[in-house]
Amino acid sequence: MMALRKEPAAAGPSPGHTLSLVPEAARSVLILANPTSGSYRPARLEAICKGLTDSGHAVSLHLTKRAGEIGEIAANPGLAIGVLAVAGGDGSVNEAITGFQQNSNPPALAVIPSGTANVLAAELGLPRKAKAIADMIARRRCVPLHYGLANGRPFVLMASAGFDAEVVHAVPLSLKRRLGKLAYGLIGVEVALSRQGQDLTVEADGAILTCRLAIATKSRCYGGPFVVCREASVTEPGLHLVTLAEDNALSALRYGLALMMGRLDKAQGVKIMRAERISISAARRVPAQVDGDPFGVTPLTIEPAPLPVSIIVP
Repeated sequence: MMALRKEPAAAGPSPGHTLSLVPEAARSVLILANPTSGSYRPARLEAICKGLTDSGHAVSLHLTKRAGEIGEIAANPGLAIGVLAVAGGDGSVNEAITGFQQNSNPPALAVIPSGTANVLAAELGLPRKAKAIADMIARRRCVPLHYGLANGRPFVLMASAGFDAEVVHAVPLSLKRRLGKLAYGLIGVEVALSRQGQDLTVEADGAILTCRLAIATKSRCYGGPFVVCREASVTEPGLHLVTLAEDNALSALRYGLALMMGRLDKAQGVKIMRAERISISAARRVPAQVDGDPFGVTPLTIEPAPLPVSIIVP
């Protein structure tokens, strides 16, 4: 494991622009990876490090030892680097963004797709091969990543309450690591056949709706490459609300098929609208999730974050 480099503090990037750091710091890249993850691929990381080193960058690779470490490193105001690269899935990216909230001068963010679903990677068209990833980071083309807040907690892709969040809460981590996406399908069937649904009351910019599943999304994609909202984009401001009227086993199958076929917006009982502020509540507490990880229960207050962060894209 390579040691963390200590460098003098420097100004962070403006979204959509290159970094204005001193030359040494601007060309430094810190890669964070979880060696206990089922998607950990040391050979690919070594190839990325070599590609960046060959292009004149100073590269440090840090293998995390515990949960929360990515957020702690991202929150460090003395993190004088040009790029923080996260090798992981959407949850790891969320952790970095959460840390950036505490950092007034965050570096540019790069994502090395390595998780279960990697919805953000699908959304941004990020490469997966080592050479292409190293080239992307070296070019450092940045765009603004506009994220949302659920009860103050950042989400990069979506926050939801209802059936999908119940599945996220029910999937054991060991099963997720062993089976990946299939774990969600297996647990989803169990949940659909055994649960009792609960009506949700959703207020979106003054409009009141009743539904069984509510998704506040920044992302066009959901669960991988599947399109949940054609108009949404993580690189544009604002939120979109997707509501599903039913959540029994038959409707879950119907909505799932519509999602995989790219026709969720055409399915009966689905409503999609743009909104700036969304609240979700219920007569009894309903499980919630952000970016594919459990996030307590309702009520939720959801709004856009005031400022984006810079993310590197191809």
